[in-house]
Amino acid sequence: MDPNRFTAPVFGEAVREPGNKWGFWYFKPAPIPRDLALTTATVRALSEADASLGRLQGLGALIRDPELLLGPYLTQEALASSRIEGTQASLSDVLQAEASGHPSDSEDIAEVERYIDATRQGYALVGTLPITQRLILQLHETLLSGVRGQEKLPGEFRRTPVWVGSTTDSPDTAIFVPPLPDDLLNAFSDWETFVNTPGDLPTLIRCGLMHYQFETIHPFLDGNGRIGRLLINLMLLEEGRLKTPLLYLSGYLEQHRREYYERLQSVRESGEIQEWLQFFLTAVKRSADDAVIRAERLVDVRENYLREASASRSNNLHTLVELIFSNPYMTVARLQRKSGLTPQGARNVIKDAASRGWLEEIGTTGRGGRMFWVAKELYSIVDAPWSYADTAAL
Repeated sequence: MDPNRFTAPVFGEAVREPGNKWGFWYFKPAPIPRDLALTTATVRALSEADASLGRLQGLGALIRDPELLLGPYLTQEALASSRIEGTQASLSDVLQAEASGHPSDSEDIAEVERYIDATRQGYALVGTLPITQRLILQLHETLLSGVRGQEKLPGEFRRTPVWVGSTTDSPDTAIFVPPLPDDLLNAFSDWETFVNTPGDLPTLIRCGLMHYQFETIHPFLDGNGRIGRLLINLMLLEEGRLKTPLLYLSGYLEQHRREYYERLQSVRESGEIQEWLQFFLTAVKRSADDAVIRAERLVDVRENYLREASASRSNNLHTLVELIFSNPYMTVARLQRKSGLTPQGARNVIKDAASRGWLEEIGTTGRGGRMFWVAKELYSIVDAPWSYADTAAL
């Protein structure tokens, strides 16, 4: 790591391991600023992000049973966040694996599934626990257990140095070397205090600072990016900015991956915190706007299906509607598990839904040759290109 590139002591400094003249350079972060003068451009970006997040929050309050829409949103977030780290899986792969009710043989899909598990765990825990080391270590253990990276201390802070962006796997040629383990705990203690002590800074600004500092501390051997992005929604939930976590920020960050990493690094090197916050706030705005568009389309379709189901007087058809809105892939066994129907009874309900144009048979796949159907109208909404795709960095 080139110490001459790090010229912003307000956010940290490049130092050598104390007492070791042969030690390599690493970055020692400064405490998170509790007060920050925002530029006009940052204030404008904050205002737009607040308005978009408010529309998403308001929509979540108006939707009947908004939790039923959470499945597709959560899967998209998990998929995009995992792809940022190099996981290769498609939305259809992940949804089919979930609908099958059995663990996937694919390591890539398993990683996305663990992210979903960790996210749901986080949503449950944040209602009873503050966002502290205890909660984060539990999420990290869930994220890495039983998948690639499980040898990298799931549920534990790293005890060895790490570095990022080296062409020779050496700290000397790395773009960034996070704090050594001896500095990690002090930096994380300051991070905990910041996250759990509301101050005068707006919530979204605090979220941006929180995420920057978490990625800079880099407390784990693996999973730092995924946990750090998961924490954004948890902080918004804890501070009351979202009641239903329908914001999937990682889609935007994946589309703009290069700028995402460059903005974080520019804070460390030259203190470009305003530029990072503007990028982060733009990500919030565009992600919230996209989430509103999809939610409105999904709700319209859902209400139409429910009206049809009510006219049929079939409670089991209502059950199927709930299931396909949480995951548009359907199997006989999945409907059985939810409804208690016999196999033939479940097939009859699926056949009824198919005759209405809700489901389309796509054939057998996976272990045991299960027959799958897909709610194409719903899947096309969930899988539609991001509304901000035309602004994606190349």
